[in-house]
Amino acid sequence: MLNRRRFLHAIVAAAAAPTFIQACQSKSTSRTALRADPNRIIDLPPGYSYTVVSRRGEAMSDGLVVPGAHDGMAAFDGENGRVILVRNHEVGVSWLDDSPFGDGFAALPESLKNRLYDRGRDNWPGLGGTTTTIYNPVTSTTERQFLSLGGTEWNCAGGKTPWGSWLTCEETFAASGTEVSDDGATVYRDKNHGYIFEVPANATELVAAVPLTAMGRFEHEAAAVHESTGIVYLTEDQWHSLFYRFIPTVPGQLQKGGRLQALAVVGEDGKPTHNWDQKDISVDRPLATRWIDLENVNSDTNDLRLRGAAAGAATFARGEGLTVAGDRFAFACTIGGPARLGQVFTYRPSPYEGTAREQESPGELTLIAESDKNSLLKNCDNLIMAPWGDLIVCEDVVEGSTHCSLVGIRPDGSQYLVAHNTYSESEVAGVCFSPDGKTMFLNIQYPGMTLAITGPWPS
Repeated sequence: MLNRRRFLHAIVAAAAAPTFIQACQSKSTSRTALRADPNRIIDLPPGYSYTVVSRRGEAMSDGLVVPGAHDGMAAFDGENGRVILVRNHEVGVSWLDDSPFGDGFAALPESLKNRLYDRGRDNWPGLGGTTTTIYNPVTSTTERQFLSLGGTEWNCAGGKTPWGSWLTCEETFAASGTEVSDDGATVYRDKNHGYIFEVPANATELVAAVPLTAMGRFEHEAAAVHESTGIVYLTEDQWHSLFYRFIPTVPGQLQKGGRLQALAVVGEDGKPTHNWDQKDISVDRPLATRWIDLENVNSDTNDLRLRGAAAGAATFARGEGLTVAGDRFAFACTIGGPARLGQVFTYRPSPYEGTAREQESPGELTLIAESDKNSLLKNCDNLIMAPWGDLIVCEDVVEGSTHCSLVGIRPDGSQYLVAHNTYSESEVAGVCFSPDGKTMFLNIQYPGMTLAITGPWPS
Protein backbone atom coordinates (compact mmCIF):
# COMPACT_ATOMS: atom_id res chain seq x y z
CA MET A 1 0.00 0.00 0.00
CA LEU A 2 0.95 3.62 -0.25
CA ASN A 3 3.19 4.01 2.77
CA ARG A 4 2.20 7.34 4.29
CA ARG A 5 3.64 6.32 7.65
CA ARG A 6 7.02 6.44 5.96
CA PHE A 7 6.07 9.72 4.32
CA LEU A 8 5.43 11.41 7.64
CA HIS A 9 8.38 9.66 9.27
CA ALA A 10 10.60 11.18 6.60
CA ILE A 11 9.33 14.65 7.42
CA VAL A 12 9.57 14.14 11.18
CA ALA A 13 13.11 12.87 10.86
CA ALA A 14 14.15 16.19 9.35
CA ALA A 15 13.04 17.96 12.57
CA ALA A 16 13.12 21.27 10.77
CA ALA A 17 9.48 22.36 10.91
CA PRO A 18 8.23 21.79 14.47
CA THR A 19 5.01 23.76 14.12
CA PHE A 20 4.05 21.74 11.05
CA ILE A 21 4.81 18.44 12.77
CA GLN A 22 3.01 19.43 15.99
CA ALA A 23 -0.07 20.34 13.98
CA CYS A 24 0.03 16.93 12.33
CA GLN A 25 0.44 15.06 15.59
CA SER A 26 -2.23 16.94 17.52
CA LYS A 27 -5.09 16.41 15.07
CA SER A 28 -7.13 13.36 14.30
CA THR A 29 -10.19 13.05 12.11
CA SER A 30 -12.64 10.30 11.27
CA ARG A 31 -13.94 10.90 7.76
CA THR A 32 -13.87 7.47 6.22
CA ALA A 33 -17.62 7.07 5.58
CA LEU A 34 -19.00 9.40 2.95
CA ARG A 35 -22.61 10.50 2.62
CA ALA A 36 -24.16 10.00 -0.82
CA ASP A 37 -25.02 13.30 -2.46
CA PRO A 38 -28.64 13.27 -3.69
CA ASN A 39 -27.64 15.75 -6.40
CA ARG A 40 -24.88 13.40 -7.58
CA ILE A 41 -22.15 16.01 -7.58
CA ILE A 42 -19.84 15.08 -4.70
CA ASP A 43 -20.06 12.68 -1.77
CA LEU A 44 -18.75 14.12 1.52
CA PRO A 45 -18.40 12.99 5.13
CA PRO A 46 -21.38 13.55 7.44
CA GLY A 47 -21.45 17.12 8.71
CA TYR A 48 -19.88 18.58 5.56
CA SER A 49 -21.66 20.41 2.76
CA TYR A 50 -20.81 22.18 -0.45
CA THR A 51 -21.82 25.21 -2.50
CA VAL A 52 -21.32 25.41 -6.24
CA VAL A 53 -19.08 28.45 -6.78
CA SER A 54 -18.73 28.35 -10.54
CA ARG A 55 -19.91 26.26 -13.50
CA ARG A 56 -18.76 25.99 -17.06
CA GLY A 57 -20.86 28.15 -19.39
CA GLU A 58 -22.15 30.63 -16.80
CA ALA A 59 -22.13 34.29 -17.75
CA MET A 60 -19.28 36.20 -16.14
CA SER A 61 -19.14 39.84 -15.05
CA ASP A 62 -17.03 40.81 -18.08
CA GLY A 63 -19.56 39.52 -20.59
CA LEU A 64 -17.64 36.32 -21.34
CA VAL A 65 -18.54 32.84 -20.10
CA VAL A 66 -16.89 30.57 -17.55
CA PRO A 67 -14.53 28.26 -19.49
CA GLY A 68 -14.51 24.53 -18.90
CA ALA A 69 -11.74 22.15 -17.83
CA HIS A 70 -11.22 23.62 -14.35
CA ASP A 71 -7.76 22.65 -13.06
CA GLY A 72 -5.15 24.14 -10.70
CA MET A 73 -6.29 26.90 -8.35
CA ALA A 74 -5.30 29.02 -5.35
CA ALA A 75 -7.22 31.05 -2.77
CA PHE A 76 -6.20 34.52 -1.60
CA ASP A 77 -7.45 37.05 0.95
CA GLY A 78 -9.90 39.54 -0.53
CA GLU A 79 -11.48 42.68 0.84
CA ASN A 80 -14.05 42.52 3.64
CA GLY A 81 -13.70 38.79 4.21
CA ARG A 82 -14.03 37.79 0.57
CA VAL A 83 -11.93 35.00 -0.92
CA ILE A 84 -10.25 35.49 -4.29
CA LEU A 85 -9.92 32.32 -6.36
CA VAL A 86 -7.58 32.31 -9.34
CA ARG A 87 -8.30 29.21 -11.41
CA ASN A 88 -6.68 27.52 -14.41
CA HIS A 89 -8.60 26.20 -17.40
CA GLU A 90 -6.86 23.37 -19.23
CA VAL A 91 -8.56 24.12 -22.54
CA GLY A 92 -7.00 22.77 -25.71
CA VAL A 93 -6.77 24.29 -29.14
CA SER A 94 -9.98 22.87 -30.60
CA TRP A 95 -12.27 23.15 -27.58
CA LEU A 96 -14.23 26.21 -28.62
CA ASP A 97 -17.24 25.20 -26.52
CA ASP A 98 -15.02 25.19 -23.42
CA SER A 99 -13.51 28.61 -24.09
CA PRO A 100 -14.54 31.94 -22.56
CA PHE A 101 -15.37 33.30 -26.02
CA GLY A 102 -17.75 30.77 -27.56
CA ASP A 103 -18.42 32.03 -31.07
CA GLY A 104 -18.20 35.68 -30.03
CA PHE A 105 -14.47 36.31 -30.32
CA ALA A 106 -14.76 38.48 -33.44
CA ALA A 107 -17.04 40.94 -31.63
CA LEU A 108 -14.70 41.51 -28.70
CA PRO A 109 -13.24 45.01 -28.33
CA GLU A 110 -9.70 45.55 -29.55
CA SER A 111 -8.66 46.68 -26.06
CA LEU A 112 -9.43 43.17 -24.77
CA LYS A 113 -7.95 41.29 -27.70
CA ASN A 114 -4.66 43.14 -27.25
CA ARG A 115 -4.26 41.67 -23.78
CA LEU A 116 -4.51 38.09 -25.00
CA TYR A 117 -1.28 36.17 -25.44
CA ASP A 118 -2.09 34.54 -28.77
CA ARG A 119 -4.85 35.95 -30.99
CA GLY A 120 -4.35 33.29 -33.63
CA ARG A 121 -4.48 35.79 -36.50
CA ASP A 122 -7.92 36.68 -35.15
CA ASN A 123 -9.03 33.34 -36.54
CA TRP A 124 -8.71 31.05 -33.52
CA PRO A 125 -7.14 32.51 -30.35
CA GLY A 126 -5.63 30.52 -27.52
CA LEU A 127 -8.68 29.23 -25.65
CA GLY A 128 -7.23 28.56 -22.20
CA GLY A 129 -6.12 30.88 -19.41
CA THR A 130 -7.33 31.76 -15.95
CA THR A 131 -10.48 33.14 -14.39
CA THR A 132 -10.73 35.07 -11.14
CA THR A 133 -13.71 34.59 -8.84
CA ILE A 134 -14.69 36.75 -5.88
CA TYR A 135 -16.49 34.55 -3.38
CA ASN A 136 -18.27 35.60 -0.18
CA PRO A 137 -17.98 32.74 2.34
CA VAL A 138 -20.45 34.38 4.74
CA THR A 139 -23.30 34.37 2.23
CA SER A 140 -21.95 31.43 0.18
CA THR A 141 -22.32 33.47 -2.99
CA THR A 142 -20.15 34.25 -5.98
CA GLU A 143 -20.09 38.02 -6.38
CA ARG A 144 -17.93 38.45 -9.46
CA GLN A 145 -16.10 36.39 -12.09
CA PHE A 146 -13.94 37.47 -14.99
CA LEU A 147 -11.26 36.26 -17.37
CA SER A 148 -7.94 37.25 -15.82
CA LEU A 149 -5.53 35.70 -18.37
CA GLY A 150 -6.35 34.73 -21.93
CA GLY A 151 -4.90 33.54 -25.20
CA THR A 152 -2.90 30.72 -23.61
CA GLU A 153 -3.44 26.94 -23.91
CA TRP A 154 -3.66 23.89 -21.67
CA ASN A 155 -3.30 25.85 -18.42
CA CYS A 156 -2.90 22.90 -16.10
CA ALA A 157 -1.53 23.52 -12.61
CA GLY A 158 0.65 26.28 -11.20
CA GLY A 159 1.47 27.73 -7.83
CA LYS A 160 0.68 30.49 -5.37
CA THR A 161 3.44 33.00 -4.64
CA PRO A 162 4.18 34.64 -1.27
CA TRP A 163 3.87 38.05 -2.95
CA GLY A 164 0.24 37.60 -3.90
CA SER A 165 0.05 36.15 -7.38
CA TRP A 166 -0.70 32.91 -9.20
CA LEU A 167 1.79 31.25 -11.55
CA THR A 168 -0.18 29.51 -14.28
CA CYS A 169 1.59 26.88 -16.34
CA GLU A 170 0.97 25.83 -19.95
CA GLU A 171 1.21 22.08 -20.33
CA THR A 172 2.03 22.18 -24.03
CA PHE A 173 4.85 22.80 -26.48
CA ALA A 174 2.68 24.16 -29.28
CA ALA A 175 4.58 26.16 -31.89
CA SER A 176 3.60 29.23 -33.89
CA GLY A 177 2.19 28.45 -37.31
CA THR A 178 -0.82 26.42 -38.39
CA GLU A 179 -2.31 23.08 -37.55
CA VAL A 180 -5.52 21.19 -38.13
CA SER A 181 -7.61 20.87 -34.98
CA ASP A 182 -9.49 17.77 -33.84
CA ASP A 183 -12.65 18.93 -35.60
CA GLY A 184 -10.85 19.68 -38.87
CA ALA A 185 -10.60 23.44 -38.51
CA THR A 186 -7.41 25.23 -39.52
CA VAL A 187 -5.94 26.86 -36.43
CA TYR A 188 -3.38 29.64 -36.53
CA ARG A 189 -0.94 30.34 -33.74
CA ASP A 190 0.86 33.64 -33.65
CA LYS A 191 3.25 32.62 -30.89
CA ASN A 192 5.02 29.68 -29.29
CA HIS A 193 3.49 28.12 -26.20
CA GLY A 194 4.88 26.18 -23.24
CA TYR A 195 5.42 28.99 -20.75
CA ILE A 196 4.54 30.23 -17.27
CA PHE A 197 2.49 33.41 -16.85
CA GLU A 198 1.90 35.42 -13.67
CA VAL A 199 -1.54 36.65 -12.63
CA PRO A 200 -1.82 39.08 -9.67
CA ALA A 201 -4.50 37.99 -7.25
CA ASN A 202 -5.71 41.58 -6.91
CA ALA A 203 -6.26 42.02 -10.65
CA THR A 204 -9.72 43.41 -11.40
CA GLU A 205 -9.79 42.65 -15.13
CA LEU A 206 -7.97 40.75 -17.86
CA VAL A 207 -4.20 41.25 -17.43
CA ALA A 208 -1.70 41.55 -20.25
CA ALA A 209 -0.29 38.08 -20.88
CA VAL A 210 3.51 38.13 -20.62
CA PRO A 211 5.38 34.81 -20.80
CA LEU A 212 8.16 34.27 -18.26
CA THR A 213 10.50 32.86 -20.87
CA ALA A 214 13.52 32.53 -18.56
CA MET A 215 11.56 29.90 -16.61
CA GLY A 216 11.80 27.62 -19.62
CA ARG A 217 9.67 26.40 -22.47
CA PHE A 218 8.42 22.88 -21.81
CA GLU A 219 5.26 21.05 -20.76
CA HIS A 220 4.94 22.75 -17.40
CA GLU A 221 2.76 21.33 -14.66
CA ALA A 222 3.07 22.94 -11.22
CA ALA A 223 5.13 25.49 -9.32
CA ALA A 224 5.94 26.22 -5.68
CA VAL A 225 7.97 29.04 -4.14
CA HIS A 226 10.65 28.82 -1.46
CA GLU A 227 9.63 31.87 0.53
CA SER A 228 12.99 32.65 2.14
CA THR A 229 14.91 32.72 -1.16
CA GLY A 230 12.26 33.35 -3.82
CA ILE A 231 13.42 30.23 -5.69
CA VAL A 232 10.62 28.58 -7.69
CA TYR A 233 10.45 24.78 -8.05
CA LEU A 234 8.75 23.32 -11.11
CA THR A 235 7.38 19.98 -12.27
CA GLU A 236 6.94 18.68 -15.82
CA ASP A 237 4.23 16.35 -17.09
CA GLN A 238 6.24 13.95 -19.24
CA TRP A 239 6.95 10.24 -18.85
CA HIS A 240 10.64 11.03 -18.39
CA SER A 241 10.57 14.50 -16.90
CA LEU A 242 12.86 16.63 -14.78
CA PHE A 243 12.42 18.45 -11.49
CA TYR A 244 13.46 22.07 -11.98
CA ARG A 245 14.25 25.15 -9.98
CA PHE A 246 14.35 28.76 -11.13
CA ILE A 247 16.68 31.12 -9.25
CA PRO A 248 15.37 34.63 -9.97
CA THR A 249 17.73 37.51 -10.52
CA VAL A 250 15.49 39.54 -8.21
CA PRO A 251 13.39 37.48 -5.75
CA GLY A 252 9.70 38.15 -6.27
CA GLN A 253 10.25 39.75 -9.69
CA LEU A 254 10.29 36.78 -12.03
CA GLN A 255 9.97 38.91 -15.16
CA LYS A 256 13.53 40.14 -14.56
CA GLY A 257 14.93 36.73 -15.43
CA GLY A 258 17.12 34.24 -13.68
CA ARG A 259 18.69 30.77 -13.99
CA LEU A 260 16.85 27.53 -14.72
CA GLN A 261 18.37 24.35 -13.32
CA ALA A 262 17.53 20.64 -13.06
CA LEU A 263 17.95 18.40 -10.03
CA ALA A 264 20.54 15.62 -10.11
CA VAL A 265 21.54 12.99 -7.55
CA VAL A 266 25.09 13.28 -6.25
CA GLY A 267 27.24 10.48 -7.65
CA GLU A 268 24.47 9.03 -9.86
CA ASP A 269 24.24 10.93 -13.12
CA GLY A 270 20.98 10.49 -15.00
CA LYS A 271 19.36 8.75 -12.03
CA PRO A 272 15.98 7.19 -12.97
CA THR A 273 13.39 7.34 -10.19
CA HIS A 274 10.48 5.50 -11.85
CA ASN A 275 11.05 2.03 -10.31
CA TRP A 276 9.21 0.55 -13.30
CA ASP A 277 11.39 -2.39 -14.30
CA GLN A 278 13.77 -2.44 -11.36
CA LYS A 279 14.20 -0.78 -8.00
CA ASP A 280 16.13 2.34 -8.94
CA ILE A 281 15.33 4.25 -5.77
CA SER A 282 14.27 3.10 -2.30
CA VAL A 283 11.57 4.49 -0.05
CA ASP A 284 12.84 6.54 2.88
CA ARG A 285 16.44 6.74 1.65
CA PRO A 286 17.37 10.42 1.34
CA LEU A 287 19.64 11.17 -1.60
CA ALA A 288 22.00 14.13 -1.68
CA THR A 289 21.36 16.38 -4.64
CA ARG A 290 23.06 18.88 -6.86
CA TRP A 291 21.72 21.21 -9.54
CA ILE A 292 22.64 21.40 -13.21
CA ASP A 293 22.52 24.65 -15.13
CA LEU A 294 20.36 24.42 -18.24
CA GLU A 295 21.15 26.29 -21.43
CA ASN A 296 18.91 27.43 -24.27
CA VAL A 297 15.82 27.05 -22.08
CA ASN A 298 13.60 28.79 -24.63
CA SER A 299 14.42 26.43 -27.49
CA ASP A 300 12.22 25.66 -30.49
CA THR A 301 13.11 22.00 -30.00
CA ASN A 302 11.21 20.10 -27.32
CA ASP A 303 14.32 18.53 -25.85
CA LEU A 304 15.11 20.45 -22.68
CA ARG A 305 14.44 17.42 -20.48
CA LEU A 306 16.52 15.21 -22.78
CA ARG A 307 19.46 17.58 -22.69
CA GLY A 308 19.13 17.88 -18.93
CA ALA A 309 19.09 14.10 -18.46
CA ALA A 310 22.12 13.74 -20.74
CA ALA A 311 23.92 16.26 -18.53
CA GLY A 312 23.15 14.14 -15.44
CA ALA A 313 19.72 15.23 -14.21
CA ALA A 314 17.43 12.71 -12.50
CA THR A 315 14.27 11.68 -14.36
CA PHE A 316 10.74 11.30 -12.99
CA ALA A 317 7.52 9.64 -14.17
CA ARG A 318 5.12 12.49 -14.97
CA GLY A 319 5.81 15.12 -12.35
CA GLU A 320 2.50 16.77 -11.45
CA GLY A 321 1.24 18.28 -8.17
CA LEU A 322 3.74 20.26 -6.09
CA THR A 323 3.24 21.94 -2.73
CA VAL A 324 5.11 23.50 0.17
CA ALA A 325 5.19 20.92 2.99
CA GLY A 326 6.77 22.42 6.07
CA ASP A 327 10.51 22.70 5.53
CA ARG A 328 10.41 20.93 2.18
CA PHE A 329 8.40 20.44 -1.00
CA ALA A 330 6.21 17.44 -1.78
CA PHE A 331 5.49 16.50 -5.37
CA ALA A 332 3.55 13.76 -7.12
CA CYS A 333 4.67 11.58 -10.00
CA THR A 334 1.43 10.21 -11.39
CA ILE A 335 2.67 7.02 -13.05
CA GLY A 336 5.72 6.24 -10.93
CA GLY A 337 6.30 2.98 -9.07
CA PRO A 338 6.24 -0.69 -10.17
CA ALA A 339 2.44 -0.60 -10.62
CA ARG A 340 2.68 2.79 -12.37
CA LEU A 341 0.02 4.10 -9.97
CA GLY A 342 1.97 6.95 -8.45
CA GLN A 343 4.84 8.08 -6.27
CA VAL A 344 5.32 10.99 -3.87
CA PHE A 345 8.71 12.58 -3.34
CA THR A 346 9.95 15.33 -1.08
CA TYR A 347 12.77 17.75 -1.71
CA ARG A 348 14.37 19.38 1.32
CA PRO A 349 16.33 22.47 0.30
CA SER A 350 19.84 23.08 1.52
CA PRO A 351 20.25 25.71 4.25
CA TYR A 352 22.41 27.40 1.60
CA GLU A 353 19.94 26.81 -1.21
CA GLY A 354 20.94 28.49 -4.45
CA THR A 355 24.29 29.76 -3.18
CA ALA A 356 27.92 28.79 -3.72
CA ARG A 357 27.94 27.04 -0.32
CA GLU A 358 25.13 24.66 -1.25
CA GLN A 359 27.28 21.52 -1.49
CA GLU A 360 28.44 21.98 2.12
CA SER A 361 24.98 20.72 3.08
CA PRO A 362 23.17 19.52 -0.05
CA GLY A 363 19.44 19.40 -0.47
CA GLU A 364 17.83 15.97 -0.20
CA LEU A 365 15.47 14.05 -2.46
CA THR A 366 13.41 11.34 -0.77
CA LEU A 367 10.87 8.91 -2.19
CA ILE A 368 8.30 8.74 0.55
CA ALA A 369 5.43 6.79 -1.02
CA GLU A 370 4.49 4.41 -3.84
CA SER A 371 0.99 3.22 -4.72
CA ASP A 372 0.04 -0.30 -5.74
CA LYS A 373 -3.23 -1.94 -6.79
CA ASN A 374 -4.38 -2.19 -3.16
CA SER A 375 -3.79 1.46 -2.30
CA LEU A 376 -6.71 3.74 -1.57
CA LEU A 377 -4.94 6.54 -3.43
CA LYS A 378 -4.04 5.99 -7.07
CA ASN A 379 -2.58 8.31 -9.71
CA CYS A 380 -1.81 11.16 -7.33
CA ASP A 381 -1.98 14.59 -8.97
CA ASN A 382 -2.71 18.03 -7.45
CA LEU A 383 -1.92 18.11 -3.74
CA ILE A 384 -1.84 20.53 -0.83
CA MET A 385 -0.92 20.49 2.83
CA ALA A 386 -4.08 21.16 4.84
CA PRO A 387 -4.02 23.72 7.67
CA TRP A 388 -4.03 20.85 10.20
CA GLY A 389 -1.05 19.10 8.59
CA ASP A 390 -2.56 16.25 6.59
CA LEU A 391 -1.64 15.86 2.95
CA ILE A 392 -4.73 16.25 0.76
CA VAL A 393 -4.35 14.66 -2.68
CA CYS A 394 -6.44 14.79 -5.86
CA GLU A 395 -6.70 11.68 -7.98
CA ASP A 396 -6.18 11.74 -11.72
CA VAL A 397 -8.14 9.38 -13.94
CA VAL A 398 -7.14 5.74 -13.48
CA GLU A 399 -7.77 3.11 -16.14
CA GLY A 400 -10.69 0.95 -15.08
CA SER A 401 -12.05 3.47 -12.58
CA THR A 402 -15.13 5.55 -13.31
CA HIS A 403 -14.78 8.33 -10.73
CA CYS A 404 -11.94 10.03 -8.89
CA SER A 405 -11.64 10.95 -5.24
CA LEU A 406 -9.93 13.33 -2.88
CA VAL A 407 -7.81 11.44 -0.37
CA GLY A 408 -6.35 12.58 2.94
CA ILE A 409 -3.23 11.19 4.59
CA ARG A 410 -2.94 11.39 8.38
CA PRO A 411 0.28 11.70 10.39
CA ASP A 412 0.11 8.04 11.35
CA GLY A 413 0.17 7.09 7.68
CA SER A 414 -3.50 6.10 7.44
CA GLN A 415 -5.57 7.26 4.49
CA TYR A 416 -9.17 8.41 4.33
CA LEU A 417 -11.61 9.60 1.71
CA VAL A 418 -12.33 13.31 1.91
CA ALA A 419 -14.64 13.43 -1.09
CA HIS A 420 -15.74 11.37 -4.08
CA ASN A 421 -16.66 12.80 -7.46
CA THR A 422 -19.99 11.36 -8.55
CA TYR A 423 -20.68 14.10 -11.10
CA SER A 424 -18.49 13.02 -13.98
CA GLU A 425 -15.80 10.57 -14.99
CA SER A 426 -13.06 13.15 -14.63
CA GLU A 427 -10.26 13.99 -12.29
CA VAL A 428 -10.65 16.28 -9.33
CA ALA A 429 -8.19 19.15 -9.20
CA GLY A 430 -7.21 22.50 -7.73
CA VAL A 431 -7.69 21.64 -4.06
CA CYS A 432 -6.89 24.63 -1.83
CA PHE A 433 -8.08 26.23 1.38
CA SER A 434 -9.31 29.71 2.17
CA PRO A 435 -6.72 31.75 4.06
CA ASP A 436 -8.65 31.23 7.33
CA GLY A 437 -8.77 27.46 6.76
CA LYS A 438 -12.55 27.25 7.08
CA THR A 439 -13.39 26.48 3.45
CA MET A 440 -11.86 23.95 1.11
CA PHE A 441 -12.22 24.66 -2.60
CA LEU A 442 -12.12 21.90 -5.19
CA ASN A 443 -12.58 21.58 -8.94
CA ILE A 444 -14.31 18.83 -10.86
CA GLN A 445 -12.43 19.19 -14.10
CA TYR A 446 -15.01 18.08 -16.66
CA PRO A 447 -17.22 19.57 -17.74
CA GLY A 448 -16.05 22.18 -15.24
CA MET A 449 -17.21 23.11 -11.75
CA THR A 450 -15.75 24.72 -8.61
CA LEU A 451 -17.07 23.77 -5.17
CA ALA A 452 -16.69 25.37 -1.75
CA ILE A 453 -16.77 22.69 0.96
CA THR A 454 -17.41 23.59 4.59
CA GLY A 455 -17.73 21.62 7.79
CA PRO A 456 -15.83 20.92 10.99
CA TRP A 457 -12.35 21.08 9.44
CA PRO A 458 -9.60 20.82 12.06
CA SER A 459 -8.12 24.23 12.82
